[in-house]
Amino acid sequence: MKKAARAVLLAFAVFSFLSFGGTPCSCAEELLVFAGAASKPPTEEAAKAFEKKTGVKVNVTFGGSGFVLSQMTLAKKGDIYFPGSSDYMEIAKKKGLVFPETEQYVVYLVPAINVQKGNPKGIKSLRDLTRPGLRVAIANPDGVCVGLYAVEIVEKNLAPEEKAAFRENLVNYTESCEKTATAISLKTVDAVIGWEVFQHWDPDRIETIPLKKQEVVRIGYIPIAISKFTSNRPLARKFIDFLLSNEGKALFKKYHYFMSSGEAMAYIGEKKPIGGEYVVPGQWRGK
Repeated sequence: MKKAARAVLLAFAVFSFLSFGGTPCSCAEELLVFAGAASKPPTEEAAKAFEKKTGVKVNVTFGGSGFVLSQMTLAKKGDIYFPGSSDYMEIAKKKGLVFPETEQYVVYLVPAINVQKGNPKGIKSLRDLTRPGLRVAIANPDGVCVGLYAVEIVEKNLAPEEKAAFRENLVNYTESCEKTATAISLKTVDAVIGWEVFQHWDPDRIETIPLKKQEVVRIGYIPIAISKFTSNRPLARKFIDFLLSNEGKALFKKYHYFMSSGEAMAYIGEKKPIGGEYVVPGQWRGK
C-alpha cells in the first residue's frame, strides 16, 4: 500500500510540474481598455511597450468616447475607461461605471481647425468655415469628445446666420477623433474642427490653424480611471501607472500632446477653464 501511495504522489508531482512549472503557462494576464480615439497613436504604442515590459497583453477598443462607454456598459466588462475628454468621464462617474478615486489626467488637448497640408483653401479663422462651397466635417457630438467641443465653439462664437452657414457646409459627422483626422488626410473635406495634435498624427497631410484665443472656450484633458467591471484592479492600476511614468509620457510627447495645462495655456496665449462638461443643443443631434 505504501508503494502504491508513493506512486500516486509521484504521479501527482510530475503532473503538477508539467502543468504549472515544466511548461509555459497558457493563462497569461490580459487587460481590456475602452478608449476614446483622441489618444490612439500613443496608446497603441504604450500597450505594446507594456506587454513587452510585463508580459501582460493590453487589448484596446478605440472609438468615440461616448460610444465606447456604451460598449463597456452593455458588455459589463473592461478594466479601464480612457475617454478623450472630461465630459464623458463625468458621465461615467455619475453612472457609477468607474472608481472615481482612481481617476488621473494623462495629457491635455486644445481644439483647433485642421486643414490639408499647405492650406489650399486659405482658411485662417473660424468664420472662414462659413464660406460658401467649403466642405467641413466635425465629429458626431452625440458620442465623440472633439465633436462636442466643436459644437460648443460654434455655438459660443458665431452669430445665428453664421451658424446656419456653417451647418450648410457640414458634409459629415465622423465617428471618432481618428476618423475626423482621417477626413483631412484623405482629402474628403477641406477642414475640420479637431484637436491641435492632429497635425502631429499625420504631419505630411494635416496642418493646424489655431483658433483665436478668445474663440477657445476651454482646454480638454484625457482622463483615465479603473472600470467597475474589472476583475484585476491591481493590474489595471499598474497600466495606468505605466502611462504616467516617464516611459509612458515619452510616447505622448513623441506626438506633441500637451503634458500640462500650463503648456496648453501657453499655446493658446491665455488662461482658460480646464475640463468640465457641455450639453449639446438638440438641433446638432442626429445629423
